[in-house]
Amino acid sequence: MIRFFDIFLSIIGLVLLSPVFILICIWVKLDSKGAVFYKQIRVGRNNVDFELIKFRTMQKNSEQKGLLTIGERDSRITKSGFYIRKYKIDELPQLINVLKGEMSIVGPRPEVRKYVNYYTDEQKKILFVKPGITDVASIKYSNENEILKKHNDPEKAYIEIIMLDKIQLNMKYISNYSISNYFKIIFLTIKCLF
Repeated sequence: MIRFFDIFLSIIGLVLLSPVFILICIWVKLDSKGAVFYKQIRVGRNNVDFELIKFRTMQKNSEQKGLLTIGERDSRITKSGFYIRKYKIDELPQLINVLKGEMSIVGPRPEVRKYVNYYTDEQKKILFVKPGITDVASIKYSNENEILKKHNDPEKAYIEIIMLDKIQLNMKYISNYSISNYFKIIFLTIKCLF
């Protein structure tokens, strides 16, 4: 049933948001050199890698300087990227990932392999479900960049504090996997954005 809603909502979203997509594509292209979309390998269901799609919000080849974004004014973020990230618009192309069946609207946010390698066998249970565009952890850590900025070693703080808490929140979600929780998280995400 959740797959039905994923397909239905992603099609509706892609159709209704197509004018926004066009405007964002033009803005990104005019603002800086590089592709409009940014594709990154993330870990999906059953520990299988897939290519996650986002609007590009950083300068070309920025991932070579680190995977985490520190603070809202990270120097790698483009002018358009600052606003696109602030309102989570960069995540919208993931509706394509949902339509392809690689992701769900709601589910644990997919990590890069580097951080999944830190998971214990118990924590890897969150890989039994499809990753999502949004989850409870995304709502709680909507200001993650600013939290990391306060730490002397942001990556260590991410791995030892934030990532562990996100995993716990996602473990709770998958143990209460239901249509009602699915729509509750969508509603809370929209509320958080506004």
